[in-house]
Amino acid sequence: MSSKRKSEPVKTLPKRNKKKVDDDFDSDLSDDYKEEDLPVSEVIIPSDDPINQERLPEDLLKTYDKEPGKLLMAGMVTWDMTGRKAPAKGMTKIRPSLNSFNRFTSETYRSAVSGCSSAHSVLITMDRKALAFGRNQFGQLGQSELNTFEKPTLVTGLEDVNIIQAACGRNHTLFLSDTGIVYACGDNKSGQCGVGNTQPTILKATRINYAGPPIIKVACGAEFSMILDIKGNVHSFGLPEYGQLGHNTEGKYFVTSTKMSFHFETSPKKIVLYVEKTKDGHVTPIDDVKIVDFSCGNNHTVAIDSKNRAFSWGFGGIGRLGHAEQKDEMVPRLIKFFDIQNRKVLRVFCGSSFSLAITDIGALYLFGQNKKTGEANMYPKPVQDLAGWNITSIGVGNTSIVISADDSLISWGAAPTYGELGLGDLIKSSSTPKTVSRCEGMKVPQAAMGYSHTLLIVNVEHELTKQKYDTFPEFIID
Repeated sequence: MSSKRKSEPVKTLPKRNKKKVDDDFDSDLSDDYKEEDLPVSEVIIPSDDPINQERLPEDLLKTYDKEPGKLLMAGMVTWDMTGRKAPAKGMTKIRPSLNSFNRFTSETYRSAVSGCSSAHSVLITMDRKALAFGRNQFGQLGQSELNTFEKPTLVTGLEDVNIIQAACGRNHTLFLSDTGIVYACGDNKSGQCGVGNTQPTILKATRINYAGPPIIKVACGAEFSMILDIKGNVHSFGLPEYGQLGHNTEGKYFVTSTKMSFHFETSPKKIVLYVEKTKDGHVTPIDDVKIVDFSCGNNHTVAIDSKNRAFSWGFGGIGRLGHAEQKDEMVPRLIKFFDIQNRKVLRVFCGSSFSLAITDIGALYLFGQNKKTGEANMYPKPVQDLAGWNITSIGVGNTSIVISADDSLISWGAAPTYGELGLGDLIKSSSTPKTVSRCEGMKVPQAAMGYSHTLLIVNVEHELTKQKYDTFPEFIID
């Protein structure tokens, strides 16, 4: 691809050891702990009676009104195989991966959501109802049973709630209502559902144990969660293993002389300290930080404040925090690169082991690594192939990236990939950005990715987009 313009389109939780680099890519969705290894906690589920019936301010609610459209999907669609090297026990049906985009359902949606460690997705309908589909081993779809749901299904407990945003973790899901209340379901062994305990699974979408200012944004890491209140405060809960909760601790303790566990944060806890750190380790607190946006990777977070400064914390392997070193950060640390360059950060996106940032001049930066081999970006480096493009939306997966820019769709990701790039049967992976020829000229206001699948919302009110949309094959669940 040209740097300025596109070229021709290419037609434990027992004892846990420190993560190795490869662990970010291999078996990310494996379930390597047993229930008996986890601390026992009294099960007290918060009441479902809402504590705040007032809607968020109308001008704020309008910001959630993304351009709606029809759904296209590509990638692995055998949800119980996602992230695994062998079929799950009892799995009988294996579907071929979708190497090109397919139409999926005939409905119009406001939003499509997944996560870089997720084998499930959430769709928000035009009447603001939440539908979920995919893997459901831990109840992450909010259903009364743990079967995989291949078709989008209304989330139990949210039938009468207007949902404006959602987030997907490895095996849990958060939902944000138009009254600023957060609901959660799924795996809760690390407290990542925020209901005040470590009940192993939350089958019904349940209000989290939080009574502060209204929440305006939610995000999920693999086994932790982040929420942002209307005053600009971030609250976190779940697994603290690499400092990803931002509370200046990894939460480790020894159950016995040979067995280690963690103090899970089972209810939202406010992050109170943001710092600037020099190369020699001198730390200076930063006051008056009001967060406006953030994104979570498997075990790290990057956030932007009201002054367009970027902070990152959590697991620091292969440079994903952008600090030119691999140390874990226990509290949010200012990314000095953007500060020194006098660049304002407008948007951030986190994959499993990498981060992306868009600056005020429209430049896209990548730090970390989205492939197994080669040199990692230890600090933010511009993605030269995307220079000059007007980026609309970005989806980030385990190792893959999909970007909607101008009237094109661009994707890349090193092997192994599973069709999520949508480049067709002949090109399964690419270490450099390539345009998806089938989508050329289409309006794609939203792109989202799971561990190994991609969801696109396309605007069929646009004539060419509608014409092309009608030519895509349909993925039918028999």
